[in-house]
Amino acid sequence: MTYTSLKAVRGALLTATAFLACLAPTPAQADPGPPGADTWLVLGVDRGETRTGTASGHLLLCDPPQGHPRAADACAELAAVNGRITGIPARDTYCPMVYAPVTAHAHGQWRGQPVEYTEIFSNRCMMEARTGSVFALDGPQPS
Repeated sequence: MTYTSLKAVRGALLTATAFLACLAPTPAQADPGPPGADTWLVLGVDRGETRTGTASGHLLLCDPPQGHPRAADACAELAAVNGRITGIPARDTYCPMVYAPVTAHAHGQWRGQPVEYTEIFSNRCMMEARTGSVFALDGPQPS
């Protein structure tokens, strides 16, 4: 009867694993995808002054505009400022002086450039005045 040490078995397994890893096919370069695939944003609004993650995110696509209740308006506003949410001109709106904070957040890409945005607004009216249609999301809205 032949006995093989545990060290020899481990060595053989490691060698076999390394060999099999070399044989694994390497992924091909990613297809750039359809036009506009490099422009997408996941948008959300949370109640309060911190991002809770409880609000559902909405995927905004802009070629063609979809995935958002006011996608065409939001895409046009973002296109005018090259995807910079902070560059959207403020609307001339009177908002109540009620403190009911909301946190708006977005992440994704605009024409291949990364987008990360989080801002706290004193209430929903102030958020909509500053961000236009971008965070005008459907469903239950924080007040």
